[in-house]
Amino acid sequence: MGLADDHLIPLVDEGLGNSAYLLDLGDGRALAIDAGRDLRTLRTAAGRRGLTVAFAADTHLHADFLSGAVQLAHEDGATVLASADGHRAFPHQALADRDEVDLGGLVLRALSTPGHTDEHLSFLLLDGARELGIFTGGSLIVNSAARTDLLGPERTGELARAQYRSLRRLAELPDETAVWPTHGAGSFCSAPPGAERTSTIGAEKRANPLLAVPDEDAFVEALLASLGTYPAYFDRLGELNRRGPAPLTAQPLLPALAAAQVRTLMADGGHVVDVRPAADYAAGHVPGSLSIPLRGTFATWLGWLLPDTAPLVFVMGEDQDPSEVVWQAYKIGYERLAGRLAGGMNAWLADGNPQVTTAFVTADRAAGRPYLDVRQEAEFAAGHVPGSVHIELGVLEAAAADVPAGPVVACGHGERAMTAASLLERAGHTDIAVLDGGPADYAAAHGRRLAQGTGDHRP
Repeated sequence: MGLADDHLIPLVDEGLGNSAYLLDLGDGRALAIDAGRDLRTLRTAAGRRGLTVAFAADTHLHADFLSGAVQLAHEDGATVLASADGHRAFPHQALADRDEVDLGGLVLRALSTPGHTDEHLSFLLLDGARELGIFTGGSLIVNSAARTDLLGPERTGELARAQYRSLRRLAELPDETAVWPTHGAGSFCSAPPGAERTSTIGAEKRANPLLAVPDEDAFVEALLASLGTYPAYFDRLGELNRRGPAPLTAQPLLPALAAAQVRTLMADGGHVVDVRPAADYAAGHVPGSLSIPLRGTFATWLGWLLPDTAPLVFVMGEDQDPSEVVWQAYKIGYERLAGRLAGGMNAWLADGNPQVTTAFVTADRAAGRPYLDVRQEAEFAAGHVPGSVHIELGVLEAAAADVPAGPVVACGHGERAMTAASLLERAGHTDIAVLDGGPADYAAAHGRRLAQGTGDHRP
């Protein structure tokens, strides 16, 4: 395994919970696995070693990000390697089960491992007859397997059974074989929390609960029980990746717009997204704007809460980088970026426009209000304020009528809660407060113990 360890560079997107990989082939060429459309980190890693990407392999038709393989083919002349069963509509080397690609000393062998998607491949890296490691994409992941419900409820059980067989196949590899998954902790493609993003076949056989179940039925029950909700944009990206994202020929920009232009865009159906920290949004924001603080998970919530068919305008802080907004949006296929408010909120107010404030309160000042928890189901079940109302952020807009009047909105720290408050304000709610903290802070301030399970739920 030494050769791969010396030459394999993981490229982690903490926000999406994914890892891409860059394999230095030792002759100035590289193999990229599951690279996303935002190639900045990959380019930095390749540049340090003077590498050109000769091969760009995708394990499956990704639902959570646009593939960078077409861009790598355009810029580096890379050969795209992908499943023949994916019927991709752009030039690629179509691979079937056990097909091999000579990388120049090393060999990449395709193994059919359906489950997460129909056409899923894992890529086994071989040095002669020795198995160095396997890129498992959304098949075997650390202590779990990726979700099987992305093709609709009518296919979920069938794909879960396929996932069972795929994991059993991978478990037949030698114990010392490295496991290099794409999906990891933080991925909505289903991965348990934990710091480890890579593993070995032996470690997974010892610790992965899905490899310890007695039979296929038990596997299906356990996998399906672990599935939470996922972002709305997941339903669109698989087909976009099949067709292939159009190569970008220039750095996408975010033009500066005057306040009057922003008002016009809003009147014409555009959305204003405020990417400043939650406290800045609370202190004053454009009426009707949506708060999504610019951080690792920005793309997830942008794609979950807003359509990709309407123009977007961004309100930014002076120290925030417009290119980060652009790449986070572009990596999930959001390209209708009209621009950013020139001069930020100061310019908005100087132009005579109104602003709205939102109470952002510490736990000791949040008493007497209904407690609205907008975290994911698993987070809520792990510990929540007794009597709280639970509505996940991803479905809150549709359930706004179920929210009691005058709530304190809470998540784990305050960012998602501020997003939730902005959604509720857009739906007509007033007298909203956002908790600057999480349920443990609230419980400590009010002498309460957190409850577990899902007994406290929707109103």
